[in-house]
Amino acid sequence: DDQIERERVSQRLSGGCCALAAVYLMGKFYVANAGDSRAIIIRNGEIIPMSREFTPETERQRLQFLAFLRPELLGKEFTHLEFPRRIQPKELGKKMLYRDQTMNGWAYKKIEEDDLKFPLIYGEGKKARVMATIGVTRGLGDHDLKVFSSNIHIKPFLSCFPEVRVYDLTQYEHCPDDVLVLGTDGLWDVTNDKEVAGVVMEVLTSYEPNDPCRYTMVAQELVVRSRGVLKERGWRLPNDKLGSGDDISVFVIPLGGPGNYT
Repeated sequence: DDQIERERVSQRLSGGCCALAAVYLMGKFYVANAGDSRAIIIRNGEIIPMSREFTPETERQRLQFLAFLRPELLGKEFTHLEFPRRIQPKELGKKMLYRDQTMNGWAYKKIEEDDLKFPLIYGEGKKARVMATIGVTRGLGDHDLKVFSSNIHIKPFLSCFPEVRVYDLTQYEHCPDDVLVLGTDGLWDVTNDKEVAGVVMEVLTSYEPNDPCRYTMVAQELVVRSRGVLKERGWRLPNDKLGSGDDISVFVIPLGGPGNYT
């Protein structure tokens, strides 16, 4: 992240990206995630999560705590408190549900002038945004990202530090159908873990266990199914829902060696 910051002037590059890495070392997989990509292991049909997404919702308390400690980062335009909806000026003096950086649940407070400011975190699910701008809270770059039509920098709220999970391959016997799947949010936006596992098993069983291209074909099938088919109303999945409009990158890595098995 520091290197990107140093090079952004000389290379004239802006923007940022998420990062998901898997390192194999001495019998263990180390999976590091910074952003909203995802990794899962499929072992004997069981799904084992190897990462979690970092979004305004999942990191709400970290973001609110930083804003509480350093209110100057909010530019006098935002509040670190969260409310179920935007507050209207006519609601001043009334009571409304809210929560801060210390709370998991909700409580009531009397609405004050400062509460009319735009919330630091606004929206739900994939629509949640930090300062109405960005939907991921960890990654690399974005050093120049600002709130629209303002001089408020968002970078202080974005962390480049990944969460690392470890999987010990020596603790289990793995067959050629056991895999580690790495995918960007373009895959997971439209496909859940169970559906991915279903595609993995469906494609792998159509190839011989010793066929090395079987894993590439799984990755290709996951990309194709997530994009959907181009129709008059855009890219559509078989259930007629919108296909992924984001970039889709998928790696399928075998955990077990080749061999004949039943």
